[in-house]
Parts: sequence; structure tokens; C-alpha cells
Amino acid sequence: MTDLLKAKLSRRAVLQTAAVGAIGIDPALRAAVYAAGSDAPEKTEVKIGFIPLTDCASIVMASVLGLDQKYGVKIIPSKEASWAGVRDKVMSGENDFTHMLLGQAYGVHLGVGGAKKDMAVLMTLNQNGQAITLSKKLAEKGAVDGPSLAKLMQTDKRDYTFAQTFPTGTHAMWLYYWLATHGVNPLQDAKVITVPPPQMVANMRVGNMDGYCVGEPWNHRAIIDGIGITAQTTQDIWKDHPEKVLATTGDFAKKNPNTCRAVTAAILEAGKWIDASLSNKNKMAETIADKSYVNTGVDAINQRILGRYQNGLGKTWDDPNHMKFYNDGTVNFPYLSDGMWFLTQHKRWGLLKDHPDYLNVAKQVSQIEIYKQAAAATKTPLPKSDLRTSKLIDGVVWDGKDPKKYADGFKIKA
Repeated sequence: MTDLLKAKLSRRAVLQTAAVGAIGIDPALRAAVYAAGSDAPEKTEVKIGFIPLTDCASIVMASVLGLDQKYGVKIIPSKEASWAGVRDKVMSGENDFTHMLLGQAYGVHLGVGGAKKDMAVLMTLNQNGQAITLSKKLAEKGAVDGPSLAKLMQTDKRDYTFAQTFPTGTHAMWLYYWLATHGVNPLQDAKVITVPPPQMVANMRVGNMDGYCVGEPWNHRAIIDGIGITAQTTQDIWKDHPEKVLATTGDFAKKNPNTCRAVTAAILEAGKWIDASLSNKNKMAETIADKSYVNTGVDAINQRILGRYQNGLGKTWDDPNHMKFYNDGTVNFPYLSDGMWFLTQHKRWGLLKDHPDYLNVAKQVSQIEIYKQAAAATKTPLPKSDLRTSKLIDGVVWDGKDPKKYADGFKIKA
């Protein structure tokens, strides 16, 4: 056995011991919990696709800490290159589950911009923690936030290019919503391109885009590398917004409900562990920075997960609404209204030609019963309603009650 392998194995043992201490798992009871009877997982070894982003952490830590074993499953994280790759591999069955953009799951379910397949969202993996980065060149011309960008685009006329990570995904919708709030029509006043998250920084470095919306650590990385500034955090667009989800196909969820429950429970435990302490967050950052996962410096990850922000222009602040993975269970419920919001934006920007049956689609996708079982197994509190109310950056309130009126109510749209 090589020294490197010994070091990795011993470090994993230390992390597993830490997890046992934090969550109170008796290692002797692991794997035996659902060992027999109708509760047994139908499939005990599962592959979960993920993109190299900070918010893949609860999937990775469920595996690294051995929390999956408690529920009778073995999680094998599978690193993927793009959100299109993530989609294709879960649709084909090559991966059983996937780290996925919430809007993307709904897009696949309705066949927006690609093949259609019934999808199942099992839980929300995280809230908050994405950002909009503008190039240092734009910042030097005075564009450091939404209003100043809109002003520059009016006075310095040229073609402006912005990047998001997937056409129906969260980052595209945050970018569009933010630009439109400041009077910029993303479909008419700019060119918008799709770039996989780990390639954002390299593309900005060579001048392929003026700005982008992506998950961490690729916003903070642009600051470290001196090529970009943070113009807006997504939590300032929508406080406690949904972001990535644990998804699978509708067929897999129907055939393997116990496996779905077990995997959801293990990842809930991992999210709880991450959010339990500063030291756990730092251990998580050290783990996922590894080449096998996010492949970046720990310093690109560990500040913003603690809420320590800087914008790249000398401003620093502590943000209480940083990326959360559990937050006493408030993060993880797959709200029907969260999924419906993305459908309203897909309609707003012409991705959907007609209004869908918003609530019915959300009920098809969001696997609330499986989530409730996993929540019971992990003692995770449940909300009082399947819908929630939020006020976004433009002051408009979203509560899921009249999605058609909401979608049609925006002045700037396709």
C-alpha cells in the first residue's frame, strides 16, 4: 500500500469518527439498519453524478463519512464534465441519481430544449451561495453592480456576452432575473452562452465573456486569480433560494423507493454534519477541494461557506445568508412552489410556449412522500406547507398561488 493511499484511508477514518461523534451513529449498527424486510434498499450500490462545485458537498461527504452505510447503501460519487453530461447519464441509467440544477430537472421533465423524461426531485441539496461575476475590465469601466452595468451598456454600445451553465438551469434564471431587474433584456440586449462551471474562469481569462453566473468556488476563484469581481450574490436576488437538488428519473424512483429514501436520508445526515460546526465546514472544504472532486485550492472554497465575502474591489462583508446544506432542515424540503417558480421563468423567457399545469407538474416531480420518510429517519423537521413565500430583488412576491399571473406580470420578457 502506498503512503498516499494510507494517508487517504487514515484521513477517511478520522472523518468517519468525527461524523459519528457529531451525529451519534454507532458504527456497529451501520448497514444493519435496513438489513431485512420491506425497508431494504432495492439497489444497495448507487452512482451519483456531480459537477465540481461547492454544493456537491453533501453527496461527497455522505460517501466519505460512511453515512450511506447507516442506511444500507453505498454511494459512489461520479464526477461529470457538464450539466448536459449529468442529464444524459441519469436519463440513460448510467448514473442512478444526480446533483442537478432544479430548473434543469423541470426542463427535462417537460422536454424543454432536449429529450423528455419523467424526473423525480428527492430533496434540495443547498440554498444560496451562487454569484454573478463581472470581468475586471468591466469593473475598471465602472460596471461593478446591476445599475452601473446597465448604465455602461447604454453608454458604451457594443456586443456584451454573459455566460450561464445550462439554458433551463438556476444560473440562467438568476442571471436573466438580475439583468431584467436593472432594465436589461438578456435575450435582446446581450448574447448569452452556455459554459460548464469549471470552465468559467478560464473562459473569462481569455475574454470570452463579460460576466457569468455560476456556483462557488468559481466566483471566488475569479477574484483570487484577479480576473473578475462579484457584482451580486444570488442570495441577494432571492434570500434562501433553492439551488441544486438530488434528482433521479421517475422510473427509478417508482422501482426503487427504499433506495431513494435511504440515499436521501444519508445526504440529509451529511448536510446536517456540514452545517453543525465551523470545523466540519473546514473539513468539508479540505475534502472536496481534492482533485477527485472540485480540484481547486481550499482557499477558494473555505471563505464563502463561512459567509466571509469579498467583492474583489476591496469590499468585505459577513453574509449570514451564505450557502447552507441543512440549517435545521429548512434547506432540504422539495417545495412545490420552488419548482413552479422555475416553470414561470421558463414561460417568461420563451422556453415554454404555453403555460403548463404548474401545480400538477410540481406534484409529479417533487417526491414529497419519499422526502418525508427520509426526514422521519433523520429527525429532520418538516415545514407546515408544501408552498412558501419569498420576496425577490425587484420587490415582487412569489408564493406559488397564481403562477400564470406571476409569469405574465413581468415587463421584460421574451
